Amino acid sequence: MDLTIVIPAYNEEAVIEDTLRDIGRKLAIPHQIIVVNDHSQDHTPDIVGRLAREFPNLRLVQNTGERGICRTLQTGWHSATTPVVVTMMADLCDDPATVPAMLERIEAGFDVCCGSRYMAGGCKHGGPALQSWFSQFVGWSLHRFIGLPTCDASNAFKMYRREVLTHMTIEDAGFASSLEIIVKAFLKNCKICEVPTTWRARTKGRSSFKVFKVARNYLRWYVWALLFRKHRF
Repeated sequence: MDLTIVIPAYNEEAVIEDTLRDIGRKLAIPHQIIVVNDHSQDHTPDIVGRLAREFPNLRLVQNTGERGICRTLQTGWHSATTPVVVTMMADLCDDPATVPAMLERIEAGFDVCCGSRYMAGGCKHGGPALQSWFSQFVGWSLHRFIGLPTCDASNAFKMYRREVLTHMTIEDAGFASSLEIIVKAFLKNCKICEVPTTWRARTKGRSSFKVFKVARNYLRWYVWALLFRKHRF
């Protein structure tokens, strides 16, 4: 089954080459990579363009719309031509070695496979303690109270059948879109599973994730999930 990795990138010149080479080293299965430049003000697009001449499976795409991680990812999802896409971050936090296990579950009939830091066998190294507590609570409570089939709903590292994304209206433009998508997929009766993954905090560059800034939007979709947990659309 053909696979595209979609990577959003905003001012990631310090780490994007390391990330792309890490994927090349660790991922032996055939794949395409789309890096979507989100209006970077540094040399990120230049670096990706140079690497694209070295790696024929790598493509640089520009987000020409409003800046933001969700709009950037949507640009990548709609640019992909493969039936399966996986979202990975540009900062080396996601482990490419998890991708084959995720693809096996999609090939087995699942619509969404979540890379899970909080299930048995998963691990999270580093990062702000408040952010870790917040994401763990959201994942655990939704798994416990509404039966969402993952303990890590907020993690952006997920693999999808592409039609799940292209046939869904996504309202949130920020990081909370990861939670919105998985909740809406659950309520649409999509088959969802998870596999353990290891997450590592970035060591280069600066994160654009601000927990206090995005918490309100996470809360919106968290409450929405609890209110509509018995409904299917």
